[in-house]
Amino acid sequence: MAIRVGFIGTGRFAEKHQRIIAQMEGVSIAAICGRTMESAERAAGNWRDAKAFADTEHMLDECKPDAVYICLPPMAHGAVEMSLVERGIPFFVEKPLAIQTETVAPVRDKVVEKRLITAVGYNWRYHDSVAKARELQQRATTGMALGYWMGGMPLTPTWWRRQNGSGGQFVEQATHLVDLVRYLCGEVEEVYAAFGRRHVHEVVEGTDVADVGTVTMKVAGGIVATISNTCMLPKGHQTGLDLFTSAGVLEIRSTGLKAIGRDRTTEYRNAADPYVLENEAFLHAVRTGDTSRIRSDYADAYRSFEITAAANVSVEEGSPVRFEGTAQSVRP
Repeated sequence: MAIRVGFIGTGRFAEKHQRIIAQMEGVSIAAICGRTMESAERAAGNWRDAKAFADTEHMLDECKPDAVYICLPPMAHGAVEMSLVERGIPFFVEKPLAIQTETVAPVRDKVVEKRLITAVGYNWRYHDSVAKARELQQRATTGMALGYWMGGMPLTPTWWRRQNGSGGQFVEQATHLVDLVRYLCGEVEEVYAAFGRRHVHEVVEGTDVADVGTVTMKVAGGIVATISNTCMLPKGHQTGLDLFTSAGVLEIRSTGLKAIGRDRTTEYRNAADPYVLENEAFLHAVRTGDTSRIRSDYADAYRSFEITAAANVSVEEGSPVRFEGTAQSVRP
């Protein structure tokens, strides 16, 4: 029997996931819920038997999907996830989880309590380069990580350039690198951030997010990580994470890994599609109950989101934000 999947959201990433799962055996796209009926009907028209909805609760009541994909802007999260948790419906949600932790902390708690199957779109965890970096790290001591998300300002969608719509570039994009720091180096214990508005707000109407920023993190065990980002460039420049170890440097990019040692440099190219792998892992878990292939579930992803949200708090308060174990952040 096919897994019947519902989608909430009709944007680019919803379409991307739909194209992937449409190629899988035993999976069908049963319903799509959009902001308007027009957008939902347009998206549903791409798939046989998919029904369009403009109301999430109506979709869940009528369609009764086996799993749901949530592909919504950052400011739109919280209530949708809670509806799914209360109904016991497994869900895959795109990052970031929200803008402020208070919005989705209750969702995290309920997901853990119910042991609900969830997955989050931290697709970098599924890159071959990241798996190889983890392997090579076992042969050395990692001391520092430097991350870069250097690009331009997306002119659409408009919510991206509003702080109350996206949370800013560090929350919306650089969260991938924060998640890699956690995945490869350990849990973050302290965050100190500096953001600035230098250019884009003067040339793109309605922009109030910072267009430059740097965040420094203290990681358990003594590792120090710094991630810098900008969205003021005329075109994309560099995105990735560099790990500095006792054996050399590991440069992780979306295209592959460069391992720079004392006497030689070895390059490893990414072969597998991380988006396919994350979808396969989630739907395998829905079908079998085996979650071992999911590399980022909701509770774990919440920790990465919590760090990015703390960066905004650090900027507002002008001081570091500390974390104690798995608890909420605390002020020094």
